[in-house]
Amino acid sequence: MKKINIILSLIFSMMLWANQIFAQATPPSDHGGGAPIGGGLFILLGLGAVYGGKKWYNHRKETLEE
Repeated sequence: MKKINIILSLIFSMMLWANQIFAQATPPSDHGGGAPIGGGLFILLGLGAVYGGKKWYNHRKETLEE
């Protein structure tokens, strides 16, 4: 009987805390955040161009060796 009381009290306390655990403030309504993406975009494009150029160079080098 004591074990059942402990289990039921744990379940009841978890049910009471569930509202407070999942309660979150509403997100701010301003869209965009404010983080600039211009600099990072150019870095990613540059790195992609370097990677593609390296792959093309290696492929061209392999075809000329054959």
